[in-house]
Amino acid sequence: MAKTPQQPYKEIGTHGNLEFRYYPEAIMATVKNRDTTFRGSSAKNFRVLAGYIFGSNADNEKIAMTAPVHMTFEKDTSSMSFVMPQGYNLNNLPSPSGSSIDLHKTEEEYVAVIRFGGYASDDKIKIKQDALKDLLKQECVEHNNNFRYLGYNAPWDFLFRRNEILVGISKETALRFTK
Repeated sequence: MAKTPQQPYKEIGTHGNLEFRYYPEAIMATVKNRDTTFRGSSAKNFRVLAGYIFGSNADNEKIAMTAPVHMTFEKDTSSMSFVMPQGYNLNNLPSPSGSSIDLHKTEEEYVAVIRFGGYASDDKIKIKQDALKDLLKQECVEHNNNFRYLGYNAPWDFLFRRNEILVGISKETALRFTK
């Protein structure tokens, strides 16, 4: 993980186990799947996105891996997104070979985050999402209810694993927790 470029963000502040961040806009490659579980969708989605960045694209161009990998789980679908490295935009990224990958730009956002270690699982993600909801409720922090899981490590990294759950909040709310 130490050598993998990471999606830039600015830490706004902290409060107990909560961290508040600002993320500038980013370019993402996203794939969706009908499997709504971490266990069922992560390997499938990862293979599709990894193929794209390892050269299975219109230009046979290799693109550097970045961290974190973003995942969402909804009632009918899940999604996984890779953040494209600095220097890429929607005009200079190679087109995906398949139609299942969507290249898009995210909006800048403010988020509330909690971290956890170890390997992620459906149960652990649910527990940490509920913990984040509870912490935000205790602090009277409104959120957009769009929770995401962020994973930073390769599967073979056994020690010091970094995982996060985040949810969008307003700029005004985030700035209440400024350092």
